Amino acid sequence: MKQILKTFKGGIKLPHHKHTSEMSTVTMPIPKKVVIPMLQHIGAPCAVLVKKGDKVKVGQKIGDSESFISAPVHSSVSGVVLNVKPVLYPGGFEVPSVEIEPDGLQEVYEGIMPPGNIPTKELISAIRESGIVGLGGAGFPTSVKLSPPPGKTLAVLIINGAECEPYITSDYREMMENPQGIIDGTRIIMDIAGIKKAFIAIESNKPEAIKLLTRLLRDDPDIKVASLRTVYPQGAEKQMIYTVSGREVPGGKLPADVGVLVQNINTASFIAGFIKTGMPLIKKRVTIAGSAVKEPKNVEVLIGTPLKDVFEFCGGFAQEPLKIIMGGPMMGIAQFSLDNMVVKHTNALLAFNRIDAELLKESACIRCGKCATVCPMGLLPLYINANMTKGLIEDTVKYSPADCIECGSCSYVCPAKRHLVQSIRYVKAELQKLAKKK
Repeated sequence: MKQILKTFKGGIKLPHHKHTSEMSTVTMPIPKKVVIPMLQHIGAPCAVLVKKGDKVKVGQKIGDSESFISAPVHSSVSGVVLNVKPVLYPGGFEVPSVEIEPDGLQEVYEGIMPPGNIPTKELISAIRESGIVGLGGAGFPTSVKLSPPPGKTLAVLIINGAECEPYITSDYREMMENPQGIIDGTRIIMDIAGIKKAFIAIESNKPEAIKLLTRLLRDDPDIKVASLRTVYPQGAEKQMIYTVSGREVPGGKLPADVGVLVQNINTASFIAGFIKTGMPLIKKRVTIAGSAVKEPKNVEVLIGTPLKDVFEFCGGFAQEPLKIIMGGPMMGIAQFSLDNMVVKHTNALLAFNRIDAELLKESACIRCGKCATVCPMGLLPLYINANMTKGLIEDTVKYSPADCIECGSCSYVCPAKRHLVQSIRYVKAELQKLAKKK
């Protein structure tokens, strides 16, 4: 297989706003309070394992679930549990959460120790116990990805360092500050999954990272750096797989169905660090940027830290923010409160002023077809939108809205400023409701 075979169809060129790319990561002090939700992954929420008044230590497990699609949650600080109650989550719904007042000592839980040289099955269990989920933003439990369904053979590992969203540079900083950790984690994942060939995939707008990792891997025949064309959404899983391996993941199928495993670059390096120290996932590197932020930075933040504390650490707001987004501007989630908290899959916090965040008024579709041209999944967003506006939700099924990855490319190019991706999200939710009724 060649290093780069194909480029996916569609996609868009976005303005480059990665102004924090050369800013080394700085560590934020311990906040006065952390709020740790029991759901920080795709799957089942965790049950709370502590109660008000309990003393907890760094790395202590405070939530877990017996469901397969889940990951435990750990305390990011040592201190006292102030409360256990439902809290509005960054996704906009209530989740049971643990409020902890730090004591400032950061005492480490006695049970923290490296997993050691153990069989593969036990190592996957240990990785699950670390609480690691996909750190690229999706939050899929990593241990589940490392346990493909029976009959599925994994042949190619792709470490995703595309980081195709504008503004975000947290993955890039990992490549520049911890390249050996990424390589070590890649080898560990290859051993666990029995994969002989791996690619570390990076967009071409990060030449220094490509150069650094290529140099470190010059004598390794099994791990190669794949330089990708800079086009959004290059980092989307299916598009990444097609670009690097030439394999197509059919609608409704998973990467394992075509023999490919994809892990984020920070996920790989976390696993390497966990094997050495045994410390669970308690902190994240987060890019703080946007036109309303006074001092953009890359910040290492303890999980559960309120967003207002993070922005204050970055000098506060230079202008009143009209919109705050967790994640990138294309696929991130708008935040309704600065009391929301950093969670495991938070890779960026962006704040935009009125000029940059104002939502333009929709006009009538002119049927130019640009949305269909840029859709990386080959969908027809204009027809889904047209049926949605007429209330013909079930008629949208023939346009496969479930295959939409919600990248936002269609809305970005629409000259009529139609809210296309929002309408597809609405359609997907309504179709799920209808399916439950049947």
